[in-house]
Amino acid sequence: MNVKLYLLSSSLFFCSLAASAQRSMQAEEFPLGQYEELTDTKPHDSDAKWAAMKSPVMLSWASTDVRYGKHHVPHLANSSACTLKAWRGERVNAQAVLWTNVDLNDVELTVSDLRSGANVIPASKVRSHFVRYVMTDELNKDGKGGCGCRENKAEWDSSVVADALDINKWLPVQRKTAQPLWVNVWVPEDAKPGTYTGTLTVRGGGMDDRVLKLSVQVLNRTLPSPSDWHLNLDLWQNPYAVARYYKVPLWSKAHFDAMRPIMKMFADIGQQSITASIMHKPWNGQTEDHYDSMVTRIKRLDGTWKYDYAVFDRWVEFMMNEIGIKGLISCYTMIPWELSFDYYDEATNRVQFIKAEPGDEAYSEYWGSFLRDFARHLKQKGWFEKTAISMDERSMEAMQAAIKVIKDADPDFKITLAGNYHDEIQADLYYLSIPYGVRFPEKVLKERRAKGQISTYYTCCTEPFPGTFSFSNPADATWIGIHAVAGDYDGYLRWAVNSWTRDPLRDSRFRTWAAGDTYSIYPGPRSSIRFERLVEGLQDAEKIWQLRNQYKKTGDTHRLARLNKKLAEFTPANMTAEKERNAGRMVREMERLLND
Repeated sequence: MNVKLYLLSSSLFFCSLAASAQRSMQAEEFPLGQYEELTDTKPHDSDAKWAAMKSPVMLSWASTDVRYGKHHVPHLANSSACTLKAWRGERVNAQAVLWTNVDLNDVELTVSDLRSGANVIPASKVRSHFVRYVMTDELNKDGKGGCGCRENKAEWDSSVVADALDINKWLPVQRKTAQPLWVNVWVPEDAKPGTYTGTLTVRGGGMDDRVLKLSVQVLNRTLPSPSDWHLNLDLWQNPYAVARYYKVPLWSKAHFDAMRPIMKMFADIGQQSITASIMHKPWNGQTEDHYDSMVTRIKRLDGTWKYDYAVFDRWVEFMMNEIGIKGLISCYTMIPWELSFDYYDEATNRVQFIKAEPGDEAYSEYWGSFLRDFARHLKQKGWFEKTAISMDERSMEAMQAAIKVIKDADPDFKITLAGNYHDEIQADLYYLSIPYGVRFPEKVLKERRAKGQISTYYTCCTEPFPGTFSFSNPADATWIGIHAVAGDYDGYLRWAVNSWTRDPLRDSRFRTWAAGDTYSIYPGPRSSIRFERLVEGLQDAEKIWQLRNQYKKTGDTHRLARLNKKLAEFTPANMTAEKERNAGRMVREMERLLND
């Protein structure tokens, strides 16, 4: 989401209505295992170009900064060896490409142990994937962002791009096709420094076995466990999307079983917040699967209120105890896009709605009664200190009215906002995330940190760069993490990470916003190029924190100045269109410095 969307909410509402018939259709069968990609209608390389290959089947290491075209002969130097550098505890990526002018059956990938003398990084720490192609579109016609209704997909330039990292162990590869391969090595924290070497073997029907050499130079530095990283990561989870795609009843055992590996992906990259919804459609159904209330409100016959927290409690306990995310419980929202609040009315035996705005007596009564009981319940569970009432992209006047209701219910409630910076209310906000390109006043940031408050930034559909759209430059995602440190923020927020489209494995386009804006991981669960590159940036941010801290302690002013000079490049003020196009080069230069 972004600030402009507040002004566009009426337009998006009608987009939502236009899609309601589609969403109410009987559920289709969507894949979790093998599947066929959508057809790319873009021009392909000619038969003559494919026939000119030096060999019918080629394999080479490639760049992680490039999304290689499915039907284009890649311009690669046929490199058979790749060397990566890594701190202990770091995840590092490599990409190779297999391209062929003959049909290949049941292609498989095999990785070996990586060895350095008697020391071993086991093959279990090395993941290999086929990179699958998904349909994408483009930025708005003016190239200035990706916001707005795009119900008619024919109006937007569409093509297939490499993004999803498949979990299937074999894949047929058709002739005149390039098939990217992704390798991720998670170096153990106790690995001995040295250069570890192993192989990636590609075999299949119609080809001889092909082998690539992979080396990882493990440096004498250790990256802490993700749960100990200093950057506050807040990716909003959507449990409702999981239930729909996996076709399981909400909050059933099957639902939690499906969510477990998905949510574990976020814990493994330092996620610190739990996304909880405390009302029906807090964002008016802006995603394929709208959020519903995790709290049941009942108005008794005598006019008093009763609240049931069974779903809320089960969700929070699952995320904390089974997944290991134990930071802020962010409860959305008291100020939804449509100011309509549901409850079950015993008198009429129906679900009813209250229409009220912040500042209205009905609004204060509805939310004040709930918040007082919610505070009681949270204290009973031992969660009050880590729970926040959260809003996003609301006006200052609406926020002021909501803050008053919250403080009247319990003055110790934490409050969060993802939206524009307003000096008048920032002191009341325990957690404040502001849009990319906006800076906190230096004095305010110092005061907020002294009080233990959290100050982060977020990206959304507004900015063309840095993006995590499915067509974005892969290095953009890494740039995001480095910028969090360069901009002196405490962390990064993203409004969606698994709010899947109707057929997310094959089509990342949506009725609103540029393709891929609503999710960066796929069902399965499957990671993606942009998700892995985001992790890379989060790791780089932690490396920067560690090195700056060390240089300050040891008085190494030369290295500190050199690092800070390079870091200053990762700010909007120092970016040009050319630099944005070459974000990969910027990132590589920074990472060489971090690994020096």
